[in-house]
Amino acid sequence: MAQNRLAQESSPYLLQHASNPVDWYPWCEDALKKARDENKPIFLSIGYSACHWCHVMAHESFENEDIAKVMNENFVNIKVDREERPDIDDIYQKACQLTTGGGGWPLSIFLTPDQRPFYVGTYFPPLDGYGRPGFGSLIRQLAQAWKEKQGDVEAAASNFVNSLKATESVPANSRLDRSVLDEAAMNLLTMGDFTNGGFGQAPKFPNSANLSFLLRYSKLSKISKFQEFVLKTLTKMANGGIYDQIGGGFHRYATDSKWLVPHFEKMLYDNALLPVVYAEAYQITKDSRYLEVVTETLRYVINEMTSPEGAFYSAQDADSEGHEGRYYLWKKRDIENILGGDADPFCLMYDVTDGGNFEGQTILNKSMGMRAVASSTGKSESELFEVVRKGKMKLLEERKKRTHPGRDEKILVGWNSLMISSFLHGYRITQDAAFAVAAENCIRFIEQKMMKEGELLHTYKDGTAKLRAYLDDYAYLVNAIVDYFEIKPSKRYLEIAKRCADYMLEHFWDENGRAFYFTADNHEKLLVRTKNIYDLSLPSGNSVAASAFLRLYHITQERRYLDVSVKIMESLSGMAAENPFGFGQLLNAIYIYLIKPMEITVLNYSNKELWSFLQNKFLPESILIGVESKEVLGELQQLPFFAGKNFDDSKTTVYVCKDFMCSLPVDTLQEVEKLL
Repeated sequence: MAQNRLAQESSPYLLQHASNPVDWYPWCEDALKKARDENKPIFLSIGYSACHWCHVMAHESFENEDIAKVMNENFVNIKVDREERPDIDDIYQKACQLTTGGGGWPLSIFLTPDQRPFYVGTYFPPLDGYGRPGFGSLIRQLAQAWKEKQGDVEAAASNFVNSLKATESVPANSRLDRSVLDEAAMNLLTMGDFTNGGFGQAPKFPNSANLSFLLRYSKLSKISKFQEFVLKTLTKMANGGIYDQIGGGFHRYATDSKWLVPHFEKMLYDNALLPVVYAEAYQITKDSRYLEVVTETLRYVINEMTSPEGAFYSAQDADSEGHEGRYYLWKKRDIENILGGDADPFCLMYDVTDGGNFEGQTILNKSMGMRAVASSTGKSESELFEVVRKGKMKLLEERKKRTHPGRDEKILVGWNSLMISSFLHGYRITQDAAFAVAAENCIRFIEQKMMKEGELLHTYKDGTAKLRAYLDDYAYLVNAIVDYFEIKPSKRYLEIAKRCADYMLEHFWDENGRAFYFTADNHEKLLVRTKNIYDLSLPSGNSVAASAFLRLYHITQERRYLDVSVKIMESLSGMAAENPFGFGQLLNAIYIYLIKPMEITVLNYSNKELWSFLQNKFLPESILIGVESKEVLGELQQLPFFAGKNFDDSKTTVYVCKDFMCSLPVDTLQEVEKLL
């Protein structure tokens, strides 16, 4: 079968389209020059490898010879992996949202030869239907419009660009005070679904940063309803089909309001962000179910999403054998054959029935609690626990024999950095050395394979790193290294964090706009240079930078980090109070700034009880650093954070500092509890 130019690419998403009859280009100067030289409009298609509707549109339209013929004759066709080029995706998603009020993937944009959008949409069926124009008729109409009414098309494109540039305006500064958190928390809670947890109705996304913020606000305000809402949400998700009950890890989102029916793709970033809030819930409640979710999810990433080099892959598809979710679904008779006499209690626990709950099969979900199932089946809870544990193992082994969903094996600095932070949160509450090792291996991989002459590279696959990194890559990595520094302080890694932070200040910072651009000043010039300020499925680089720079300031006392952090928070806090749904991560940064970080230094953690107490306590306003040896402290002593602190080989010593005042060193659990 003949292949197009995408066959030379490394992106799994682009390679999926290498055999299309469409004459695809990757985003490159050759394609842009061809459009300019031939005065042809550009059709830009953006998606990602695990995207179900991207596969559908490819099969229906891009594999269709007749549609491909029209595309090739009338357009320069460019295919973009949104995970490789989030800068391009960001620009044209904003154009789509301006026009249609929504966005998503596949993203379908028609551009003038100079990259200005004139018609945008997402999925189009091949023929008119679903209330949408058919893709075949649409491309014919737009090709004709370009030939016959190019002036009108150009005018529409100019209006688009003006509207796009207006979205990059500078927000007004607001004061940073407690009222920002009060207003945001109340507004956020009004969006909550108090029956099923989460925000809004179907489809439902996890929104982990918002949940973390409400846990912090509940601690600050001492109003329990905020925490109760978060715990209900986490429990409903953990028991629902959005969570892989036997393999661990979360699917992308639920298509219903009860978290039962997921969109079955698994993204690395969800499985990085969610364990953090589950770890926080465990620190608050000591509920073993939350600990189980953290452990199973991190184990899933180690077992299925980790490269031989120690970095983490990007995604697993929703589909296998051409069907969405096939890998994860079960028939009751199959479970009965596998589990034999233990099938009945297992099926009762996981809502498995003859009729199923999804297209005649079952998405495993916990419909009943352990106590209720034990009572119904005449077993003790300990007996039932063993039945369920062994049943999960048997089904997992059986599932491994199925055709696995496709895996996107490119490695992204930003998503890997989120995963590093997640492993470190897991390590705190479990002390499982494998989690700390996974984090350290990934940091080392990024340092060795994705840094070149002081710059980060965004993506790595098949032995090659490429593309200048974006704001998120730098911000997430700085944050991850600060997280690592708290667990295993190292001057060398702190220097990497500072080097990346200083690079951000030099190449991404906009002093007038009081925020970071998404791309550096040495990046390819695109239609507009955007700023990403919203915390949605991924936290914005600005929000993460505000938090990471604040912590970096407290460790180093280098004022530039504090100044930038405060400017970001001041410029966005008014919007965050009014529309908190899109600012959960920023609100977490504002929380720690207003509370003023508690600096806790633990020297010589031979007192395991004391060390474990601190690791397992919910202290979101703290910077908690453990120093294992006198040699490490000596290396760090010139940092203001460690100045004047003395290591005692015979015992664990704890210093607690806040607002430029420090306690006397203490060495008992009772004294530490009193200080906190």
